[in-house]
Amino acid sequence: MNESNEITQQVDEGREPVPLAPYVDVFEDASGITVYADLPGVSKEGLELNIKEETLTIRGTISLGTPQGMEAVHAEVNSSKYQRTFTLSKELDSEKTTAQFESGVLKLRIPKGEHAQPRRIDVRVD
Repeated sequence: MNESNEITQQVDEGREPVPLAPYVDVFEDASGITVYADLPGVSKEGLELNIKEETLTIRGTISLGTPQGMEAVHAEVNSSKYQRTFTLSKELDSEKTTAQFESGVLKLRIPKGEHAQPRRIDVRVD
């Protein structure tokens, strides 16, 4: 799995902020990979997952609002979007991807295809 990364450093006035790259952990075992993405402040409705061909894209949008009757005097959170894109290995079966989202942490499980699974070969003795 390879990744392309876009990180916001500083945004000029009047320009659309570049999405922040969420922190991600990837674990592999014999049957597939598990991806954990940290998306603080993102709701289930603000989460978007796409797999097209061999590309996995994780997007999250935060709905930050100014409390009624208040005005921002100082605000450091200038981007309310996350995005991270990965190229998936051909041995993975993206059609069987499962996703869970709890407390701002996304967990994706992408199993390996049957062609990539370890298999036992019986040996005959003649």
